[in-house]
Amino acid sequence: MRAQNLEHTRRSLHGVAELVLAGPQYAASQDIRLRVTPGGFGTVTAPDLRVHGLELVTPKARLPLGGTFAGLARAAGVAARSLRDVYDDGPGVTEDDRLEVEPGAVAVILDAFARADTALRTFAPEQDPVLWPEHFDVGISVDEVDYGVSPGDGHVAEPYAYVAPWSPRSGAFWNTPFGTARPLTELRDVTSLVLFFREGAARAGADPADPAPA
Repeated sequence: MRAQNLEHTRRSLHGVAELVLAGPQYAASQDIRLRVTPGGFGTVTAPDLRVHGLELVTPKARLPLGGTFAGLARAAGVAARSLRDVYDDGPGVTEDDRLEVEPGAVAVILDAFARADTALRTFAPEQDPVLWPEHFDVGISVDEVDYGVSPGDGHVAEPYAYVAPWSPRSGAFWNTPFGTARPLTELRDVTSLVLFFREGAARAGADPADPAPA
């Protein structure tokens, strides 16, 4: 998998998540949450829209992921909407930008989301994982610690799992400014992903707080 293909595809899927799914959903219900669905991801309230593989599925049609974000939204019966008024981050695309999706990269990203959803539900059965459109990651929070999977970002270029205590900890386990991250190439199945989350929970409970900089 070429890094460029993964990056461009990730940005396009992120753009669909915000501009075509979460944005219109927020306009209707003030809710930005998305969810992992079989073969992709979708809204949690109206409008009923979801990505499945290389298509956007609506109650009436299956639309190929192509053209501009505004055009795709219009074909789905909604108006593309950014969420810059809700949060500062996001996909870094505009409504008039064109989608760039490579089938192999789509499969990698959607597989990461599917594994994340299953592993998080196994790790914390009482939680409902959320796909957040801001950072395009699937996550939960338990006892002031965030757990989840990202398809890649400025910290790690490939899909990775993370554990992020709200109060930073110190110790060898914590390898990023926000906590710890492990590429999914090192966590190849749901079981290893669950074990990573459990180790993170144990380390968050045992390791001392990271002293604040002077």
